[in-house]
Amino acid sequence: MSVRDATHAGSWYSSNKQDLDRQLTGWLTAVGAATSDGDPVPINGLRAIIAPHAGYSYSGPAAGYAYKCIQPEFFKRVFILGPSHHVYLSGCAISKCPKYSTPLGDLIIDHEVVNKALEKTGQFGYMSQETDEDEHSIEMHLPYVYKVFEHHMDKVQIVPILVGALTETTERQYGKLLAPYLDDPQNLFIVSSDFCHWGQRFDYTYYVDNKGVVSDSIRTLDREGMDKIEQQNHANFCKYLKKTRNTICGRHPIGVLMAALEADATNNGNKYRTRFVHYAQSSGARNASDSSVSYASAFVQQAQ
Repeated sequence: MSVRDATHAGSWYSSNKQDLDRQLTGWLTAVGAATSDGDPVPINGLRAIIAPHAGYSYSGPAAGYAYKCIQPEFFKRVFILGPSHHVYLSGCAISKCPKYSTPLGDLIIDHEVVNKALEKTGQFGYMSQETDEDEHSIEMHLPYVYKVFEHHMDKVQIVPILVGALTETTERQYGKLLAPYLDDPQNLFIVSSDFCHWGQRFDYTYYVDNKGVVSDSIRTLDREGMDKIEQQNHANFCKYLKKTRNTICGRHPIGVLMAALEADATNNGNKYRTRFVHYAQSSGARNASDSSVSYASAFVQQAQ
């Protein structure tokens, strides 16, 4: 397998190194020195972030709120869990590529973990290079990862994992497999997800309150899901999804992360705190002919 090309550069985000670096720097700088709850950034004891993966003109600023939480010198390995948009998978898949290219530079795959430890479990298939390069959910995080770790590139490697259409049970199975890595403070998990995709073009027009403004209803709907995630109750998050069918495209990577947090708490007694630090919508939808996609950023830290 050859280096994975940055196939969405030049369309979903800038392919120009200087322009891209300037954008990322601007979005990170705009976050400020603390979250909306007053947590100083970067976040001590960080274990994971949740961030969106749409085109940067839509989600780039929102993702900055998650990436500002990272203190790069603490990590040697970055797991990136993204949903599969184009290929059906009943499980999870890993990459055979030695590197992932970005306009800023290449990111190195940790093959000790990918081709030895994860493959040995028998639970991970391999993506073809075509599947790998067609998918955007992981790629949209790569420039941000490179930017945040740019002064530590000789010390950090990545573990990209494409997450398929898992069930609640298989989310738990993968969560248990990944929990030992979550327990290691030198590992960072990045979970790739946009939130509600609302409107007729998405075949989803669920109303929480059909007398109110649509954008407010979407916010209430997303906030309920975000609350379940912050409460770190995997079963309740799955019940919420069954009830509302909210079109959170990274629901399965989120479910795997939640299951891993629960498994680590059970096995090692670790306690974690999850907080959403930013929420935005692509447009203020007012009726079913409008469309909107929501973007939310969060961090997970080990409780002190």
